[in-house]
Amino acid sequence: MKSKRLKLTSTQIIMLAFFGAIVIGSVLLALPVSSASGRPVPYLDALFTATTSVCVTGLVTMPTVSAWSTFGHGVILLLIQIGGLGVITVFSGFIISAGKKLGIGYRMLVQDSFNLNSLDGMMEFTNKVILSSFAVEGAGALLYMTVFVPEYGARGIWISVFTSVSAFCNAGLDIISENSLCDYALNPVVNFTTMFLIIMGGIGFVVWLDIVRAAGRVKTMGAKTLSRLTLHSKIALSTTFILIVSGTLAVLVFEYNNPQTIGNMTFLQKIQASLFQSVTTRTAGFATVPQENLTAPTALISMLLMFIGGSPVGTAGGIKTVTVTVILACALAAVKQKDEVTLFGRNLSKQAVKKAIGVAAMSFMIAFISGALLSAVSQGDVLDALYESVSACATVGLSRNFTGTLTPAGKAIIIATMYLGRVGPISLAVAFNRKIKPAVVKSPVEEVSIG
Repeated sequence: MKSKRLKLTSTQIIMLAFFGAIVIGSVLLALPVSSASGRPVPYLDALFTATTSVCVTGLVTMPTVSAWSTFGHGVILLLIQIGGLGVITVFSGFIISAGKKLGIGYRMLVQDSFNLNSLDGMMEFTNKVILSSFAVEGAGALLYMTVFVPEYGARGIWISVFTSVSAFCNAGLDIISENSLCDYALNPVVNFTTMFLIIMGGIGFVVWLDIVRAAGRVKTMGAKTLSRLTLHSKIALSTTFILIVSGTLAVLVFEYNNPQTIGNMTFLQKIQASLFQSVTTRTAGFATVPQENLTAPTALISMLLMFIGGSPVGTAGGIKTVTVTVILACALAAVKQKDEVTLFGRNLSKQAVKKAIGVAAMSFMIAFISGALLSAVSQGDVLDALYESVSACATVGLSRNFTGTLTPAGKAIIIATMYLGRVGPISLAVAFNRKIKPAVVKSPVEEVSIG
């Protein structure tokens, strides 16, 4: 009798790759050499830190700056970089750098890890993603150095590199202080460099390359360049712009007179802080104002922005800008009683609409269940618990000073939520449905009441 080999789907391999990176990272962080005190930290905290790093979330149970040694910081930075670009992408990059070609299996893995629709030019795409990411992170580090080197000396170089990688990968972890970037709330260089890196990482690699392609055809940036962009890029860019502007205005209005956040700032400083809050909620996790001091309306708006997140094929989390725009377009088509869902003069495929609804529904379920469980095992406020669960599910990293109060059960819940939020609810569902056969006999159609 021939033994059957266990064949894993690409989605299952991706999930196991992230899981493996988390386990290896947790073992390294549990070593005494990783701890600032020289004594091993509790394994649950090491596992939590490894998960938040690989899942580029940013929630921490132990202060990153003071709990870990330089070796520990190096492990965390490596995990952030791997998690941001993707385990499969990093591994494929090593293969390419060794002068070897990616086989069809690896190219399919990269395709699935980036959720792309074609295998064409996959090696070139992988190479461009890695090189352009390093270039942007390098530019960010140089800008940070103008602030951190004068302040911290030679250590400022390491701080700049760490913060740049963390910002670009939308991780939100830093080795500056225990209150994130609150000490630099009024520093324009730190603020705008961080926002630039967050947006560049969150906008998506496909959009980058599409802009370069479109600009190359018309030689100059302008209206013609925008008109030549693909539908995906148009949706991602327009939705990102609308969310950033509307989020900034909302924060400015609801926090304007709040002395615990931006109330005592000048008008221009208030705009800067409001803009940063709007951008960082797009799954970055850095904070220049204490999140626990935000008013209830701002907290709710921040949760909505966190849940939406960045754009597909990037380093950000959330259900993604394209997903929410497709859902809104679908709703508008239903209101207008149209058969086709249209955006920018193009009809969307039914598969795209179904996937968008599925991603949003499953992400909502994960965030809601996580919030409910977290409330059950914690003594904190319900709003704080829900803020934490949405932040974990969307891999954001913002917290209303709640993470440090988590019980062991609460830590386990957040670890699971971060992992599910990173690998994607749809990927998780597909991973355990290895054999999907088309239905031979279709069930009869029957109408139901909606709304």
